[in-house]
Amino acid sequence: MNTNFKAKVNGNRAYDISVDQLDDFDVIPTGAGTYHLIDQAKSYAIAVEKADFDNKTYTLVINNRKYEVSLKDDLDRLIKEMGFSLGAGKQVNSIKAPMPGLILDINVSVGQEVKTDDVLLVLEAMKMENMISSPRDGIIKSIEVAQGDAIEKGALLIEFE
Repeated sequence: MNTNFKAKVNGNRAYDISVDQLDDFDVIPTGAGTYHLIDQAKSYAIAVEKADFDNKTYTLVINNRKYEVSLKDDLDRLIKEMGFSLGAGKQVNSIKAPMPGLILDINVSVGQEVKTDDVLLVLEAMKMENMISSPRDGIIKSIEVAQGDAIEKGALLIEFE
């Protein structure tokens, strides 16, 4: 399978880019998420403002102009042609205790909207505080434990809507 990319810029302009073309660019990192590019004797200052690696979408600021860019490679296109989608795995709808312990703190309430990696609760196990984080964006459907509860491994802690 060739390594070619289809880049879509601002949702309407499409470009085909090969790995060989990428190798021809003169790119120098200038800081965290910033680059200097020279292509065909033209200079470009590039900053990566936002990167969504799962969906392969990026917000780039190039010479003070903002661009929304999506990249798809040959594998992405093949998966789409076959009718599958990336990341179409099982949705996590509940969180269970990874180990026995004591619930020290609950940082959410029923009906609250949470984002991926928000700390939901703190579980003390073996004299260590373990932050239990949200595996996905969602809304809290139920909280099955209370602060101070001693729980066993595998006990249901939180359910999502």
